[in-house]
Amino acid sequence: MEFLDIGEVSALSGIKPSALRYYEEAGLVSAVSRNGLRRQFSPDVLLQLKLISMGKAAGFSLAEIAGMFAANGMRELPRAVLHQKADGIDRQIRELATLRDTLRHVADCRASSHMECPTFRRLVEVAGKRGRARVSSRGSRRQQKTPLSRGS
Repeated sequence: MEFLDIGEVSALSGIKPSALRYYEEAGLVSAVSRNGLRRQFSPDVLLQLKLISMGKAAGFSLAEIAGMFAANGMRELPRAVLHQKADGIDRQIRELATLRDTLRHVADCRASSHMECPTFRRLVEVAGKRGRARVSSRGSRRQQKTPLSRGS
């Protein structure tokens, strides 16, 4: 089997060597050997790096992502946690769509002052209620631990 050195992995993945070394320290990837001072990786590391990037884009912490990889490098993707994360992304999409619509309304509103526009005032009221609900739900979520939270 032919291994990739850290420079090749960096070039193929777009991830800086310093980040690859950090990922190795964090247990996200593993070098299989060294060629002099240069770390050597299995070509499978490229898939692992794509999964790490996808996990980060989905909002998982590096500790949560590391928890999805078994010591033998096999992926253990907890389906229930993935569903929870997807549900959270759906909520964000709805909130961002509402924010987008509010901004467009404000930009196009013909009222002399936005505060005189009943639609704007209603949208601000709804946004305020959502903000308060989000703050109160964060407090209750902090007390619940997910299987990947590892006590942090």
